[in-house]
Amino acid sequence: MSKHYSVGLDFGTNSVRALVVDVSNGREIGTGVWNYVRGTDGVILSRDPNLARQHPAEYVRGTERSLRQALADAKRNHRGFSPPQVVGLGVDTTGSTPLPLDKAGKPLAFQKDFAKDNDALAWLWKDHTSVVEAGEITSLARQIRPGYLAKCGGVYSSEWYFSKMLHCARTNRKVFDASYLWLEIADWIPAMLTGTEDPSKLSVGVCAAGHKAMYSQQWGGYPDAEFLGRLDPRLAERCSPMPSRAKSVDQAVGGLTRDWAKRTGLMEGIPVAVGAFDAHLGAIGAGISTETLVKIIGTSTCDITIVPRKFPLKDIPGLCGIVDGSVLPDYFGLEAGQSAVGDIFNWFVNYIQPRGAKDSHASLSASARKLRAGESGLLALDWNNGNRTILVDQKLAGMLVGQTLYTTPAEIYRALIEATAFGALTIINRLEEYGVHIGQVVNCGGIAEKNPLVMQIYADITGRPMRVSRSAQTCALGAAIAGAVVAGKQAGGHANFEEAQRAMTGLKPRAYEPDRSAHDVYKELYGLYRTLHDAFGTKDWNGNLHHVMKQLIDIRDRVRRG
Repeated sequence: MSKHYSVGLDFGTNSVRALVVDVSNGREIGTGVWNYVRGTDGVILSRDPNLARQHPAEYVRGTERSLRQALADAKRNHRGFSPPQVVGLGVDTTGSTPLPLDKAGKPLAFQKDFAKDNDALAWLWKDHTSVVEAGEITSLARQIRPGYLAKCGGVYSSEWYFSKMLHCARTNRKVFDASYLWLEIADWIPAMLTGTEDPSKLSVGVCAAGHKAMYSQQWGGYPDAEFLGRLDPRLAERCSPMPSRAKSVDQAVGGLTRDWAKRTGLMEGIPVAVGAFDAHLGAIGAGISTETLVKIIGTSTCDITIVPRKFPLKDIPGLCGIVDGSVLPDYFGLEAGQSAVGDIFNWFVNYIQPRGAKDSHASLSASARKLRAGESGLLALDWNNGNRTILVDQKLAGMLVGQTLYTTPAEIYRALIEATAFGALTIINRLEEYGVHIGQVVNCGGIAEKNPLVMQIYADITGRPMRVSRSAQTCALGAAIAGAVVAGKQAGGHANFEEAQRAMTGLKPRAYEPDRSAHDVYKELYGLYRTLHDAFGTKDWNGNLHHVMKQLIDIRDRVRRG
């Protein structure tokens, strides 16, 4: 029988990756990666430390280059492969990363008048210029549309769609007035590939719309014109061209155009799935199921779990959204996350180490592995880039408590890892507090693949087994699975996601099991972490921090005595 393949396109913060996958068994036979060239590692920065943008030309060029590389790699390494065997294509991207477009659905950044204007670019997920506007949106929703906030954790974020649009309306009238609508790149890239950019032909995914733009069929789609108009009448105008109904990733946007077929080597007309965010398709690529939390660990972390539609699910404060169909059809997709994880480790290695130090992540991890839980006497808060969940507050910063004149770099490095694990446990506890049980955690990404110390500390702190996805490219694999599903069984793909995941996903054999003695120490430390968390992160905390340092020292001395 002839083999069939699907392709996943994964648009990350610094690069785009294309992956060719055998739909029968999930074998990854070809990869192409193209690193963005503009800005710093693909991110356009400015003197404003909150600004982070990306040029849409990177997506166009990256699509062509990565797909050609991946197909060539597949031909080179897999005898018998040919591009006509590819039956479908899926797309995942960062988000919320909205892009201002003209009436034809083309990026303003492609116009000469806006070629050098950062506000005409894609507003990358990590852009936090919209803190004030996010506060205004939250305040107005609490007054007149509390239901809008109930499905996104009670607070609207500066990382999200309407905050960024409103900030542009306030600060760059030229760009905003020239825009006809703003579209997440998760929606624009599939539209580009299928020639459906024109607003009359446009499809949008429920993943982006529901988690970042307050979309729900419960109130008829996007926020109503009265609500948006109270913020700025022009917001309602920009939202009016958006489709009234968002789609899940089991549906196709359209077929690959003749132009893109020529540019990439794929066949014209193959179906392109509705786009979604990287973490959501990464969860699919990791084989997500009920009672499993999938953690996509990178520069930041996104946590995904699913709950059956029939489950009596409550609204959960502090989450980044509870959206029907945003991960898998017939399930609610629940998203949480941390604004910085790998970025915190990189910050320490690249900026804070003593001059001349040659310690790398590997050497620091090796030294930190020799330490026992609580031995350093240190405790950190993991808010170096604000807090995404459960506080949803970008005006928070990191903290390190307990250092002495003898504190070593390895001790600090371990404390930073522990802080991110305490943040992960806070998310799990919030889910379980509202009835969503988490039995195991499946991890994806480079840190999960390469750093056993991080995985063991996460197991010890959360008290749950840590598994690692079989694929090192779970986001791209999830996109390829979506491509296989929209192709359908008749074309050589799959009938549904359950069938596709069963065939194409898996876990690595090793499980990181909690060390019970370490877990007992970490339970004490977590109590202190929550004291700092609530003291600095909430308005309602009313207590005394006098005991924190003293208890850290007591734990340290007890552990060192053995």
